[in-house]
Amino acid sequence: MSSDKVILKAEDLDGYLTEKDQKDLAKIEAMYTETEEYFDPIDSDKIIRQYDRMGKEMQRICKEHPAVQVYSFVTEKGAHPEASRVIAKLRDIRTDHPEFIYYSQRAYEMLFRMAYTEQPSVNKNHMIVKTPVTTPVQNYAVHKIPDIDKKIENSVMCVMLRGALLPSMIMSKEIQEYSSHGYVTPFALFKINRDDTKHEANMEYILNLKNSFFNLEQLDGKDLIFADPMNATGGSLVTVVKYLQSQGVHPKSVKFFNVISALKGSIRVTRALENCTCYTLWLDPALNKAAYILPGLGDAGDRLNGIDSHESPRNIIRLIADYGSNIAGLYRSQLSEIEQTVLG
Repeated sequence: MSSDKVILKAEDLDGYLTEKDQKDLAKIEAMYTETEEYFDPIDSDKIIRQYDRMGKEMQRICKEHPAVQVYSFVTEKGAHPEASRVIAKLRDIRTDHPEFIYYSQRAYEMLFRMAYTEQPSVNKNHMIVKTPVTTPVQNYAVHKIPDIDKKIENSVMCVMLRGALLPSMIMSKEIQEYSSHGYVTPFALFKINRDDTKHEANMEYILNLKNSFFNLEQLDGKDLIFADPMNATGGSLVTVVKYLQSQGVHPKSVKFFNVISALKGSIRVTRALENCTCYTLWLDPALNKAAYILPGLGDAGDRLNGIDSHESPRNIIRLIADYGSNIAGLYRSQLSEIEQTVLG
């Protein structure tokens, strides 16, 4: 291991799982393998029955893991169709780039509500809003929002680069809008990759410190928030947090927000990290040999950001520039924080 790289191996990650975890995961993976038999030719009735079975089994498993919070398992039943529809649009191969961004924004707004505002708050914050109406006098409106300042104003957004950049900006914007003080989260940016030449059983996670941007003092004692669209194995998050802990950082909490998470990834993360909660809009049952989520939605980073060429991959500033004026205008405060983090 070089001084500017940190590597975590898959076998180290699996060491956090209990024997019962392994049995539960093996059962779910066997159920999904059986389901795949009905994909070609497609047998809709059997696929529906299999997914119902897997859903009930995953719900049973998650009851034993309270740190794994799945939207359709913990929210009111009336909210579930919205989540299902959003996930269906994100999965759909026909969903183009603008739509994918739109539904990603909706997904993270739903995840934010689940984590921070679903439980009624005793206190409310009052917002007095100046409206465009000036006749007969300047008009104002009063609105109430939950008082969640104590939950959100100790937060730092931790970005595992590329696919996680825009979701992290969305979460930071939600925090800013719900904060009575307009709190804009600091950002920490980490350059971490999986070695995709390897399989799920021998995967390696490589944290490149030379191309990461963060302040250790700014992270100590904070509520660290990670917003990655996909959680397949959990290895990237565990690598980053374990590295920070090795450098003397003691997070108050770790929150991991995913649009889709594999069951294995969620269990691994919450077993490996203390005071860590995984919030996911949808839980998928299995991984393939390359450690991609099944049924999954493809490469979320590419679908959010477009595909880089191997010859000239974009750095963080070029990636932000490619988001365009609409995103830049909407997330102006977040982009300012990111630019300050990267450029100083």
